[in-house]
Amino acid sequence: MTAAGYAKIDAENKHLKTSDRPAVIKAISEARAHGDRSENAEYHAAKEKQSFIEGRILELDDMISRAQVINVGTLSGDTIKFGATVTLIDEDTEVESRYQIVGDCEAEVKAGKISVSSPISRALIGKEVGDSVDVNTPGGGRSYEVLKVEFI
Repeated sequence: MTAAGYAKIDAENKHLKTSDRPAVIKAISEARAHGDRSENAEYHAAKEKQSFIEGRILELDDMISRAQVINVGTLSGDTIKFGATVTLIDEDTEVESRYQIVGDCEAEVKAGKISVSSPISRALIGKEVGDSVDVNTPGGGRSYEVLKVEFI
């Protein structure tokens, strides 16, 4: 994963551990004080939220422990690889797109970050500026031309 992706995951993990976890523990304690837990909606909601928080913490801890952080700023070259920011033009519609190839857990298509295991990334890896790329996506086949490769 990229250094930015690692920082985002680490920040979420710290927030869950230092803010959300203590808040839900307090909410459970307050709900217990209301008496009969079998019909206490606040208690059940707080326990469900606690379960989600603990699950997410375990997931993030696992990601952090297995992370291989790559500083994209130290990469260079003309060939598309992990961490590259690629500018493409759709050969049919002439619409330009810009994507950064990132790890699976940090992908956000709306933010222009696509997973290294996505169909577009797999088709792009190893290509250079000027190459034409055919991508088979769930929405059908697309053809792109690589306009620019950057490591930002």
